Amino acid sequence: MSTIVDLWQGSPSPILSWLGLPVDVFSTQGIMVMLLVAYAGAMWMFLSSAPKVHTVMVSDLELARRFYEGMLRLPAADVPLHYYYNYEQTLGTAGLDPMLAASNFGGQGTPYNSPDGLWYQLKKNTQLHIVGGASRGHGNRDRHVCFDHDCLEQLLMRVQTRGIRHKIRREQPLNFLVKDYDGQVIEMAEISA
Repeated sequence: MSTIVDLWQGSPSPILSWLGLPVDVFSTQGIMVMLLVAYAGAMWMFLSSAPKVHTVMVSDLELARRFYEGMLRLPAADVPLHYYYNYEQTLGTAGLDPMLAASNFGGQGTPYNSPDGLWYQLKKNTQLHIVGGASRGHGNRDRHVCFDHDCLEQLLMRVQTRGIRHKIRREQPLNFLVKDYDGQVIEMAEISA
């Protein structure tokens, strides 16, 4: 019976065969394939564990802070790691409808390049990102717009469970009004892309 030392005699092929591994595993191509598979696995783990993020665009960040923290009592959340690289500012902002952007004559909106905005934990693995940039609504009311129906449904459910005065104006696309502590009307509107 041969030993491992006897199998090594000049080439790792007998050792790999003895271990049941194909010889090509430790070639340059084999190592590259293993590294790519490991990288793909790590990226899948990172992205699958990342929280889902809903973004709501508001016309007044300070009023939004009082509403989401005070009335809805949403806990603050840390900025997810995949948002540290500032990629959401580059996604689709060039194609936004100018009707959604803050108007210069009111001066109430916050530009797109504002700091990170506000971050709240909506559900276990779902976060709410509040950014400035929405225009004022009809009658100069504060306006919160979102492109995601699920996000507004979750916010409406939170409003209803807190017993906050509201009025549903339309189901599709979802649009409802909420009164804050100061009696200010906030319009929550789903914008279809």
